[in-house]
Amino acid sequence: MTRTRHAQKISEQFSPQANAYLTSTVHAAGEDLQRLAEWLTPHRNASILDIGCGAGHASFMAAPLVEHVTAYDLSEEMLAVVQQAAEARTLKNIDCRQGVAEVLPFADQQFDIVISRYSAHHWQDVPQALREAYRVVKPGGRIIIMDIASPGSPLFDIWLQSIEVLRDPSHVRDYSPGEWLQMATESGFRIEQLISGRLALDFQQWVTRMKTPAPTVAAIRALQQAISGQVQDYFQLQEDGSFQTDTLMFAAQRPY
Repeated sequence: MTRTRHAQKISEQFSPQANAYLTSTVHAAGEDLQRLAEWLTPHRNASILDIGCGAGHASFMAAPLVEHVTAYDLSEEMLAVVQQAAEARTLKNIDCRQGVAEVLPFADQQFDIVISRYSAHHWQDVPQALREAYRVVKPGGRIIIMDIASPGSPLFDIWLQSIEVLRDPSHVRDYSPGEWLQMATESGFRIEQLISGRLALDFQQWVTRMKTPAPTVAAIRALQQAISGQVQDYFQLQEDGSFQTDTLMFAAQRPY
């Protein structure tokens, strides 16, 4: 699939669900958002770029703490939701720009900090996106990534990627912490800290949010029921299909 076709697939998947993502409890709250606020608090004068901002939750958390936030997403509908929600919350320091993660329409060294939350697993070329983030962040600036993470183990990884792409055809890959460390380092960043966690996902909300077709939902449930007990235990799979998945959050600096 070409980058253009992949971008179109992402837009098709997420644009109709823009409001659902605004009200999603998984996206609107979480320890990672609280940690993001802690990490941004010392940077009151910072200019922030939020790549793949979705419905804007990371941007909304950042805006009261910094000087300016640029919410950046492929979906016009998502950006419209961000703009409306920002106005409703009287967050006047957020502006919206449209585009893909791999080609950022910004000047070199324009931002102090680049952030991204629950978006990177949709990017077609993560190393290229990281190189672009490195280009637009100032020397001494940082990138902060929050995302679903692969466990790394082939047995667990193949199951996770399978149900992800069944539920959402725009999914590319959940990367392991080791893969993220390698990609970020090769892009020029210096890793400062990395935190792993777990995220509980309610199955019905998970598939409803993406309007996953009923036959595909049935296929996911069949795959859940067919897997080994070892996989079921790792993902804490429940009778209703709900499960837990790994997450990661890391900060890396562009050296001076």
